[in-house]
Amino acid sequence: MPVKIGILGSGNIGTDLMIKVLRTSKVLQVGALVGVDPDSDGLARARSLGIPATHGGIDDFIRMPEFYDIPIVFDATSASAHTRHDEILRRHDKQVIDLTPASLGPYLVPVVNMNHHSAAPNVSMVSCGGQATVPIVAAIARIAPVHYAEIVSTISSRSAGAGTRANIDEFTRTTAGALESVGGARKGKAIIVLNPAEPPIIMRNTIFCLSAEADTAEIARSIERMATEVQSYVPGYRLKQEVQFEGIAVGRPLGIPGLGEFTSVKTSVFLEIEGAAHYLPAYAGNLDIMTSAALSTGERLAGRYLH
Repeated sequence: MPVKIGILGSGNIGTDLMIKVLRTSKVLQVGALVGVDPDSDGLARARSLGIPATHGGIDDFIRMPEFYDIPIVFDATSASAHTRHDEILRRHDKQVIDLTPASLGPYLVPVVNMNHHSAAPNVSMVSCGGQATVPIVAAIARIAPVHYAEIVSTISSRSAGAGTRANIDEFTRTTAGALESVGGARKGKAIIVLNPAEPPIIMRNTIFCLSAEADTAEIARSIERMATEVQSYVPGYRLKQEVQFEGIAVGRPLGIPGLGEFTSVKTSVFLEIEGAAHYLPAYAGNLDIMTSAALSTGERLAGRYLH
């Protein structure tokens, strides 16, 4: 039998995740969709599909009979709401997959560190930029030490809802932290750009890394392998062009203490992410990679509950 999940949040991300589970997962089953807006499209869709739904938030969720059959809960609400949700769900022994920038649990990027956190009571899906770029930094770091990683995520302003806009500061801090703690960079920096172009652009990411000297062909192969691994759950994830390299000499780079002078390799990687358009438009690759990574995480965690 599939493992039942609950989804907190009936907005774009929560609804897209629900549709993804229904269309693609043989391991998970949506046990409940929980929101706070009685008129949300997500709740209406859930009810039309026979999925238990409530607009009473987590307080109603814990009173639903379905609640006790759900071991895994995805939180697609907000960083501020997640703090309370996590406290309540932990009391009920639910395993939480956090799609907000709250970062209460360890950062998790499925292709990089899934095996390290499968038993954690709460795992953080970092951010859309983190899910897109941390794998590339990790691919470089497994070949050569990465001194510095800088990423720029550009998304359509149409795909940045109220939640994304309210959490811009959290996005930059969370993503930079994940570049270091998961990607392996000694120092990380993240920038997000909301592009108002019409027609809307799909998500694009630029990654710049300064690493120790290494065989650039080996670095390129590592990046290409990693991109293929991410494509296994985000089909629209792709390299825009060949990986670019430049050899540079740097003295005490970027204020990182203890490095002194060294010769490094600058690696530049350019990505784009097209969404699967299950619920959201194809240009919203930034939202699609979050729900896709969360779904992949949930399917892997479900093994703990299959009998």
